[in-house]
Amino acid sequence: MLPKELPTPAALAFLGDAVHSHYVRETLVRRGISHSKDLNAAALRYVTAVAQERAYRAIAGDLSEEEADVYRRAFNSPHINRPKNISGETYRTATGFEAVLGLLDYLGEHDRLGDFLARSMIACESALQEG
Repeated sequence: MLPKELPTPAALAFLGDAVHSHYVRETLVRRGISHSKDLNAAALRYVTAVAQERAYRAIAGDLSEEEADVYRRAFNSPHINRPKNISGETYRTATGFEAVLGLLDYLGEHDRLGDFLARSMIACESALQEG
């Protein structure tokens, strides 16, 4: 059950973006990548809207009712300004994904958050290997 007063979907997506970016960056550093140019290039494989859409697909079937509601609210948010080089659907999906991550972080659900983050990395890595 969610608390009555949650941050807005946009605020949760903002938080989730930072949580996701931090996880990706820390994972890459722990893998031994040490040059900033290499770190930035590697991080872009995981933190773009296209990658986040892929990551969402990896966890979508396991969302709780509350998480799915936050995802839908963020996806349908009228305040999304997407870049011109990707579809609105992709950007909205990425925003919903970020909102779910932000929700879990906000609620202190760190085990579930860690599971979703790890699965998102695996999904992106699988897609990279496929080409």
